[in-house]
Amino acid sequence: MVLLEVCANGVNSALVAQEAGAYRVELCDNLLEGGTTPSYGQIALARKQLSIKLYPIIRPRGGNFVYSDLEFEVMKADIINCKTLGCDGVVFGMLTGSGEVDIERCKELLELAHPMPATFHRAFDECADLPAALEVLIALGFERVLTSGGAATALAGTKILKTLIQIAADRIEVMPGAGVTVENVAALIEDTGAKAVHGSFSTDIPFRFTNIDRVRKVVTILSDLQR
Repeated sequence: MVLLEVCANGVNSALVAQEAGAYRVELCDNLLEGGTTPSYGQIALARKQLSIKLYPIIRPRGGNFVYSDLEFEVMKADIINCKTLGCDGVVFGMLTGSGEVDIERCKELLELAHPMPATFHRAFDECADLPAALEVLIALGFERVLTSGGAATALAGTKILKTLIQIAADRIEVMPGAGVTVENVAALIEDTGAKAVHGSFSTDIPFRFTNIDRVRKVVTILSDLQR
């Protein structure tokens, strides 16, 4: 079974994703920045209205993934909010200045989030050694990693994604994301062997609003692949 996660830029988009048949929502704000933490109100209302899984992103700003002590405190506070509100999980990622997973800080956030599971987001694609970074995430206990295989898009990173999925060997879910569309999702799944896929499937009017027809088409495609 191939699961669909939709990156939603607010409660409205999350509800559209749910209606269209998505399995899980990654709730974000500021998609032009690659996604930042949504407001407390957005998370609270999404949790109240969604029956599918809800994973808010924990990212205090756009830009790189090397955070100050103050930014780290903000991330901890946001995780506590998500836990209090009953979210199904959270999404975050932190790196050191040398392009490695920030092990100590990730460990602290994972412990704070427990029992909520966590996804390591596309900060992973900026790691200097992807296979080594994958082993670190497995050891830390992340549930999944969102990645384009280090490329600009998941389709361009197909070969690396396939290798990472083989290395993972079901110890962690490797979920392709970035540039996933109705037109390429089938080839991406078939070429990598992924069991989950991530995309916004949005239109620019309203701004980056989840398109119900696109999500429905992807759900149908994924369903057909399993027959």
